Amino acid sequence: MSDIKSIVIIPTYNESENIIKIIDEVFLLKDNFNVLVVDDNSPDKTSQLVEDKIPFHKERLFLIKREKKLGIGPAYINGFEWAIKNGYENIYEMDADFSHNPKDLSRMQVFLTNNGYDVVIGSRYKTGVNVINWPIQRVLISYFASWYARSITGTPIMDLTSGFVGYKASVIQEVLKEGIMFKGYAFQIEMKFKAYNLKYKLYEIPIIFTDRIRGESKLNLSIIYEAVFGLISMKFGQVFSKMFK
Repeated sequence: MSDIKSIVIIPTYNESENIIKIIDEVFLLKDNFNVLVVDDNSPDKTSQLVEDKIPFHKERLFLIKREKKLGIGPAYINGFEWAIKNGYENIYEMDADFSHNPKDLSRMQVFLTNNGYDVVIGSRYKTGVNVINWPIQRVLISYFASWYARSITGTPIMDLTSGFVGYKASVIQEVLKEGIMFKGYAFQIEMKFKAYNLKYKLYEIPIIFTDRIRGESKLNLSIIYEAVFGLISMKFGQVFSKMFK
C-alpha cells in the first residue's frame, strides 16, 4: 500500500447508474485512494447517492455540488483546487462510466510515485487502438483528434485527449498558474500540453478503453469544435508569448 496521499476526481452529470459502483471499485484497491465526486447538479440525483454513501466513508469520500453544468474543465479545476488545499500529493482524473478500469489506477500510481514521472496518462493509442465497443466512426474521430492535437501542439503523446490521467499536485499548481483556456474536450489536451512545455516528465501506459454500458455519452459537436479550432489559438498564443519575452 502506498503512503502517498492520493485522490481520484470523478466529474459527474447524470451518472446515477454508475457512480456507486465506480466508488466501490476504487475503494477495493490496495493503494488507499480517496474519491472526490464533482457533480454538476445532475437531474437524476447522482449527488444524493454520493451524499448517502459519505457517512460510511467519512475519511475517504467527498463531494462538490455545483449549481449547474459548466463543463468538464471547470469541474476538474474545482476538484484540483480542493485536492491541493487538502494536501493531496497525487491527483487522478477518471470517468464515472467504467470506460476507465479502476484497477489501472494502481499501475498509474507506480509510475507517478516510484518511477520519477510527473504525469501518467492512461493511453488508448500507445500500442495501437485499444478501444472496445465504440462504433468505427467514433474511433476514427478520437484517433484523428489525438493525431491532430499532437501535430498542432508538438506534444509527443499518442493519446492527448485521454481523460484518464494522474498528476503530481505540483504540476497542477504550476499549470493552473499559467491559466486554462478550455472548458470542454480540449481541456485534457491543454493540461498535457502545458505540463510538457513546463518541462515535466509525461509517460503513457497502455489501457483498454471500454465504451459505457449504462448512461449517455456527453460528447457533442460543440466540444469537438472547441478542440479543433481552439488548439490553433492556444499554439499561436504560446509562440507569441515566447517572441515577446
